[in-house]
Amino acid sequence: MSPSDHPSTPARLTATATVKLPRLFLLTVGVVYILAGLFFRDPWKTDDVVGLATMMTALTNGGGAMLLPQIGVLAHAQDGPLTMWVGVFSIWLFGPLLEYFTNPLDAAIIASRLPNLMWFGVLTASVWYGSYLLGRRPEPQPLALPFGGEPTVQDYGRMIADAALLLIVATVGILWRMHETSEVPALIAFQALAFYAVARMLDQPLSGAIALGVALGAAFLTRGWIGALPIILAVPFCFRPGGTLWPQRKHLFMTAGIFVVMALLWWIPAKLQGSYWTHNWWLWNVQSFTWPRYDVVLSLFRDLPWFLWPTWPFAILALWRWRSWLTAAHIWIPLMFVVWPLIVMLFLADVFEPEYSLMAVPSAVLAAFALPTLRRGVVNSLDWFAVMCFSLSTATVWLGWVALQTGWPRQIAHNIARQTRGYEAVISWPALLIAALGTLAWIALVRWRLHSKPVALWRGTVLSAGGLIVTWLMLVTLWMPVLDYVRSYRGVSAQLASALETHKKPQECVRALGVGTGQRASFLVFDAIDFSYESDCTLILQQTSPDNVAQGSAAYSGSDAVTVVWQGKRGADRHELFRLLRIQKQ
Repeated sequence: MSPSDHPSTPARLTATATVKLPRLFLLTVGVVYILAGLFFRDPWKTDDVVGLATMMTALTNGGGAMLLPQIGVLAHAQDGPLTMWVGVFSIWLFGPLLEYFTNPLDAAIIASRLPNLMWFGVLTASVWYGSYLLGRRPEPQPLALPFGGEPTVQDYGRMIADAALLLIVATVGILWRMHETSEVPALIAFQALAFYAVARMLDQPLSGAIALGVALGAAFLTRGWIGALPIILAVPFCFRPGGTLWPQRKHLFMTAGIFVVMALLWWIPAKLQGSYWTHNWWLWNVQSFTWPRYDVVLSLFRDLPWFLWPTWPFAILALWRWRSWLTAAHIWIPLMFVVWPLIVMLFLADVFEPEYSLMAVPSAVLAAFALPTLRRGVVNSLDWFAVMCFSLSTATVWLGWVALQTGWPRQIAHNIARQTRGYEAVISWPALLIAALGTLAWIALVRWRLHSKPVALWRGTVLSAGGLIVTWLMLVTLWMPVLDYVRSYRGVSAQLASALETHKKPQECVRALGVGTGQRASFLVFDAIDFSYESDCTLILQQTSPDNVAQGSAAYSGSDAVTVVWQGKRGADRHELFRLLRIQKQ
């Protein structure tokens, strides 16, 4: 579609609105975003600790566990092996060095999270350069002013790219997910790489096709068909007949070839190594798809607006404002990367944040193209909304922390104590200092907005990204001990390990009864406790609830042939109880 096909463009912008955002600020935002909350904490259930468990199993067992993800003896036939491979390499390479500063377990935990820096780097670079390539095209350029003063093509493209990058950083739903040891950070990064590769094919079809093939193959090796299919479906629809990319469609054969080779290089040896694992992997992927269900659709409309905040309203606005340019590359490409994940989610039996995450990148890109179409008054209103929203969130974090430490305000302290029973409040002075510096940085950012009255269009995205990062920084500094206490299984795992050391006889096996995947992975990570599938094991670890035990409805309740040798739980958990049972052989 040519710009001459339309009377005007909805973008109205002057050169002063595209003034360059300092690169140091962008770098600082990225570094603080990814480092805050990444290290110096325990892995939490479920996806976070499961990913780490597959890495540690592969390191310990080698062989088939390096090819087929396992949690001890449990086949984890859900995702692909790519994130496990990268994590294993990182632990092998950096673990021994980190052991000079901490114990082997914590060294492995830290090393397993180093790849997140790479996934975040791929994500941010792909979003920035992909948006920059689209923003430089003739279709999205702002209306030429009568006496000049409109931005240059380069400045406009850079402004769009900066805004897209800040908007993906400001997306609430992926904040925690980008810091966990799971397949989600890698999957988001590979979708962003696929988006960049398609945009690259507009000018450099060969290199773009190669990058696209690598992105699709890596997505498949990361999360199988559930993760790769939405991206794979989006790609051919970007090459619509008559569109800008249509002449480059022949290069998709190279993309398809690279994808097939990458998939088969894993699948063939995996099939030869473990037909049971690959059979279950195939069943998991096939059975995850079904006809649309009411509860799935309801959950999408309920959860997606929160997950994609604040980008989704702007993404919708971009589609409306650029409706006459809907088939132009700068709208059509990100639109396809939004539409197909949404369609695929409608046909999934279970939908949650890993699936939602594929909506984040294209929503941020679309939202960036909405900004040049907004009137100045609307932009100012959004600025003040960001200031009020995140000022309130930072104040709430501080108020809750004061209540935790002092017991005032009484009602807030009571509500916190009910969720953290057994926790003894401590003050980490380094964490307190970092939180205070973060708060001062937010105050300085608000003061800059109030006194400088900047006209740059990226000012609102700066406030949103900065406010979210400061709130997150305060949570992972002031509240990290509480979060570890509530969500980590390190303590109960140590109790179980001690009980097994006391009650487990030589050569005696332990099997699990009702133990969830996250709990099983936690026991393996923290104390190398694995569970057998032998039916004649005389020791059983049972996961149940205090209510079931009190009512006598837990398995083996009231049996004279079973003795409870240990029971324990996380201090704050009111609904979960572990019991170590010994069965008396008849």
